[in-house]
Amino acid sequence: MLRYAIIFFVVALVAALFGFGGIAASAAGIAQLLFYGFIILAIISLVVGLIRR
Repeated sequence: MLRYAIIFFVVALVAALFGFGGIAASAAGIAQLLFYGFIILAIISLVVGLIRR
């Protein structure tokens, strides 16, 4: 999931570089959602891993 967030972030940077503001904003929003999803899943995994010990 983090991989896709990085890919969308790079797409957003390239789109912004070429002046496609709408595409850049959309890609940045998707990257942000994927990154937050990754963080939430990582925290849940850490908590579950600590509880199982």
